[in-house]
Amino acid sequence: MIKENEKNLTRRQAFGLAAGAVAGGAALAAPAVAQSSEPVIEWRMVTSWPKNLPGPGMSAQRICDRINMMSNGRMRVRLFAAGELVPAFEVFDAVSSGTAQMGHSAAMYWAGKMPASVFFTTVPFGLLPHEHTAWIDQLGGQQLWDELYAPFGVKPFMGGNTGPTMAGWYREPVETLDDLKGRKLRMAGLGGEVMRKLGVTPVNIPASEIFTSLQTHVVDGVEFLGPWSDSALGFQKLVKYYYGPGFNKPNGTGEGIVNAVALEGLPLDLQAVVENACRVEADLALSEANAQNAASLKVLQTEHSVEIREFPEDVLSTLKIKSEEVLDVYTQKDKATRNIYESYIQAKEALSDWSALSLGKNISTRA
Repeated sequence: MIKENEKNLTRRQAFGLAAGAVAGGAALAAPAVAQSSEPVIEWRMVTSWPKNLPGPGMSAQRICDRINMMSNGRMRVRLFAAGELVPAFEVFDAVSSGTAQMGHSAAMYWAGKMPASVFFTTVPFGLLPHEHTAWIDQLGGQQLWDELYAPFGVKPFMGGNTGPTMAGWYREPVETLDDLKGRKLRMAGLGGEVMRKLGVTPVNIPASEIFTSLQTHVVDGVEFLGPWSDSALGFQKLVKYYYGPGFNKPNGTGEGIVNAVALEGLPLDLQAVVENACRVEADLALSEANAQNAASLKVLQTEHSVEIREFPEDVLSTLKIKSEEVLDVYTQKDKATRNIYESYIQAKEALSDWSALSLGKNISTRA
């Protein structure tokens, strides 16, 4: 796994890089360090998000802060927002090469490099957040994720979750399938490919550039996350039709990725600190997203006159059919993609009956 990347960052170099004297840039707040002859280990985290963006940007910062605190000051991780050190969609390459020891992003952004990576964020009509976590932790997903990233010298962790998304903001209502034809829509992941089958032109734009693209009519509509993150980016100032459900991203797992050589160069207790800082964030971020999305949805409706709409049934059913067609073709790209898809579907089938029973409609009102 590591051999391919040793030319970029050997174990000794990784530890030396990490353990160099504190210099160059403000260090994040950390507890006082006990008297020790060991130098503080300095890491850099690059992200795909604007700094402190509600949702994923905050998750990235908390992971850094948590490592600083849990290590009792033995480690400091400095966060670089999208574009500060590397562009938003070059986070994986930066971590793989050792330009940064950590990254925070979404696995679906690496589909051009590894088609199977999309499954570790979400796919249309796929696993819900609690089901996705069960797949990763209990049903073999983490092993497959590790194997997929291993040739690049990268170790992945779940490092946040923005929950299910909305399907996007539109300038004009979507009442029929014909209303989608010819539109240019910012939609990342396989959802964009599904929309392409309905005559939409999907465009993948970094979070920091979405508002301007919508404002200048580069795109006719945008899809990003849920009400909390979307309203923070200001989409409600430009358009008023907000559609759901988010068929394209029923889950929102964010990833914390680590350069494998740098990770293995840490003492075992600090390796555990890095892993658990990501794990805690996966849980905290999802609960935060659920609470904040609910509150933000009300604000959008009551204070910004946003119309919350659902896709008509015929549009939604067509989207599901087209999603199956896209996945059938997509999963033939290579053996790894097919194997991961089969594991993903097996998990969905294993979990679906319990999800349907335990999360049935109106369960809170049952006697």
